[in-house]
Amino acid sequence: MNNKVKLLTLASLTLAVSFLTVGTVVAQAKLTNQSKLFINGIGQVRVGMSVSQAAKAAGTKLIGDSANNSCYYVKPENEPKNLFFMVTKGRISRVDVRQNTQITTLKGAKIGDTEAQIKSLYSGQIKVTPHKYVQGGHYLTFIPQDHVNQNYRVVFETDGKRVTQFRSGKLPEVEFVEGCS
Repeated sequence: MNNKVKLLTLASLTLAVSFLTVGTVVAQAKLTNQSKLFINGIGQVRVGMSVSQAAKAAGTKLIGDSANNSCYYVKPENEPKNLFFMVTKGRISRVDVRQNTQITTLKGAKIGDTEAQIKSLYSGQIKVTPHKYVQGGHYLTFIPQDHVNQNYRVVFETDGKRVTQFRSGKLPEVEFVEGCS
C-alpha cells in the first residue's frame, strides 16, 4: 500500500470515528424516559437555562403556553410524556415529573416508591411535612448538605404511602405547592 492510500484510509477512518462519536453524543443528549432527574435539572437540561437553551439541550422542541410571562410551564413536544419545566423570569426554575413511572432520580427514586424507600435512599436528608391537599399525604423534601446546592431541593409528593409525583429545582419555586397558580 503506498503512502497516499495509507493517509487516505487513515483520514477516512478518523472521519468515520469522529462522526460516530458525535452521533453518540447527540443520541445521549436527547431527553428520554431514561434521563435522570437531579437537584438542578434532568438529563442535559439545567435550572437557569432559557427555554431555547433547554430545548437545544433536550434535543426536542419545548411547547407550552407563555401567556402568563412571569410563570408558565413548557414540556417536550413528544417524549418524555408527563415531564414539565416551570419557567420563571424567562428561565427554567423547576422540573416536574407526573404520572411517569420510568423517570428516576440519580439515586433511583421514582413514582410508586414507598415513603420508606425515599427515606432510605436519602438517609438523614429528608424533611417530612403534611401535604396541603391530600389527607394523610406528605411532602418528602430532600435537602442537600453541601453548600453548593443549598438553594435546590427535590420534593416527593406522597399519598401517605407512595410517591405520586416529584420535582426538583431552585428555591423558592420548587416548593410552590400549586405550581404557577
